[in-house]
Amino acid sequence: MNTAGFDVFFLTLGAAMVLAMHAGFAFLEVGTVRKKNQVNALVRVITDFGFSTIAYFFVGFSVAYGINFFAPVSELNRLADISNGYKMVHFFFLLTFAAAIPAIISGGVTERIRFWPNALATVLLVAVIYPFFEGMIWNGNFGYQAWLEANFGAAFHDFAGSVVVHAMGGFLALGAVVVLGARRGRYNREGRMMAILPSNIPFLALGSWILCVGWFGFNVMSAGTAEGASGLVAMNSLLAMVGGLLAALVAGKNDPGFVHNGALAGLVAICAGSDIVHPIGALSIGAIAGVIFVVGFEFIQIKLKIDDVLGVIPLHGVCGAWGGIAAGIFGTTAMGGAGGVTFMSQLIGTGTGVGIAVVGGFAVYGLVKAIMGIRLSEEDEHMGADLAVHNISSTPEQDMANH
Repeated sequence: MNTAGFDVFFLTLGAAMVLAMHAGFAFLEVGTVRKKNQVNALVRVITDFGFSTIAYFFVGFSVAYGINFFAPVSELNRLADISNGYKMVHFFFLLTFAAAIPAIISGGVTERIRFWPNALATVLLVAVIYPFFEGMIWNGNFGYQAWLEANFGAAFHDFAGSVVVHAMGGFLALGAVVVLGARRGRYNREGRMMAILPSNIPFLALGSWILCVGWFGFNVMSAGTAEGASGLVAMNSLLAMVGGLLAALVAGKNDPGFVHNGALAGLVAICAGSDIVHPIGALSIGAIAGVIFVVGFEFIQIKLKIDDVLGVIPLHGVCGAWGGIAAGIFGTTAMGGAGGVTFMSQLIGTGTGVGIAVVGGFAVYGLVKAIMGIRLSEEDEHMGADLAVHNISSTPEQDMANH
């Protein structure tokens, strides 16, 4: 049997599942924003994927892995001595992870960000900031993993990207949201938070379901080969998802937004250790993440007055960081895990990712703001990005009938 060909098929299927997750990001955002910003959310998520592909193909993949595609097809098919173009589908799979960065950030900055400045930020993040850290962790660049292993007993373990993808995306969004400022009307003159209601709970729920299904491609296919695939990863992903949604159900007092995002919080947190923790550990990691999301969302919105629309900072940022650290707790043999991890390496690796993301987010969005401005005008924000940017609403036929 041609195992290389089977691995190409396996990874293509995984890449397609993660690609489908971008529809989940889109509908989660469409359901959460006001009706006047639904079209803009859809267009930004899909075009961000396009901009990410170009940035990662020409620059980012080379930054992370030292591989470029400036060679004849005959050479590309034998890249890294693997036949059937495995490295090319590996690029596709890793691209879907890279493109998740702007998709995550989109949920924080929605309803008031200008279109083209957002696109420029996407290109900079996916070409430089994200692959810089990705290469450190998943390709051993700069001797970072070797240094951790020599000093703390193990390399930083992040099987499917709790920190490399999610914490990076969530904490990059921190800089974006702070530089952008809150939506008009979100806080009154006394600083009290004012309710801005979601437009469509069924769309929000659909987005969560699509993400939950696609996540099994995200986690299981991170093995890279069919032979390396593990049923433990699938089981742990399932239990963490359920732990997250049930914990958020209780902590969030039956709020549908918390329930559907709680499932995602569990999945974010289990990515790092999904291949080494015990299923009961995965359930615990997910449950803690569900509570972290609910508490974190309210703390960031109410106490810190940071208008993170979908709660991507607590959901991806904080829960992703928790997942990185949790792998160093529940992944140890003392906790029934497979071992091969140390708490200090997980703590330092997670801290490094968060640090790079916070600095990178403020740098990129601060630069874009200085160069070309980043926020919709007051008139455009009041009108809504759908009409201001795209000249059409989400229900044009209905709008015509009303006029």
